[in-house]
Amino acid sequence: MNNIGFRIIQNENTLNEELIERFRPLATSLLSDSMNRLHAIGHNLRPYHKEGKLIGCAFTVKTRVGDNLMVHKAIDIAKPGDVIVVEASGDLTNAIIGEIMVSIARKNGIAGFVIDGAIRDSGTVSKGTFPVYARGVTHLGPYKDGPGEINVPVSIDGMVINPGDIIVGDEDGLVAIPSQNAEQIIKLAQQQQEQEKIVLQSIEDGSIDRRWIDETLRQKGCDGL
Repeated sequence: MNNIGFRIIQNENTLNEELIERFRPLATSLLSDSMNRLHAIGHNLRPYHKEGKLIGCAFTVKTRVGDNLMVHKAIDIAKPGDVIVVEASGDLTNAIIGEIMVSIARKNGIAGFVIDGAIRDSGTVSKGTFPVYARGVTHLGPYKDGPGEINVPVSIDGMVINPGDIIVGDEDGLVAIPSQNAEQIIKLAQQQQEQEKIVLQSIEDGSIDRRWIDETLRQKGCDGL
């Protein structure tokens, strides 16, 4: 295990499926707010699939720019329900995945892809519900030479993700929840979800109190109130 930069590290994620599924009704905005807005994957990655939520444990890959050899290996060894998260340096010169790799991953039960790089066959991806998040699109294909690493910490658009972190993605983007904080974040997000339901109901019945806006402006010394 001394070949740093070209290695596969065995790492068994231990989070149970029931815990993962508890994130499904929670929007990324709720989860992000519950982590003080510091555990969101950057806005540069966006969904390319038609619809469908992404939830699963991060199965991480670090690869050389324009090369997808280790991503192919990840598709073969990741467990059903894992999210393959690829650090490809944000480069858009060559696509890291396309229709064939997406099809294999879907068949293997992979939950989805997060690619800090480019994809291709976006027309096909955009018609399906298999979650694919990426930085961009190009028709230029990848090389398959390596090196690369599997199951190491990766940086996705400035966000460090560790193997086994919980990845949640929806139409607004992506968040990464440290596995050791999963229960706490679920509870905080559920509390905020209930608070927002109360606010929305107060809008409908006309009881919403907006005095906080002027009170905040006064506290901050705003003139003209």
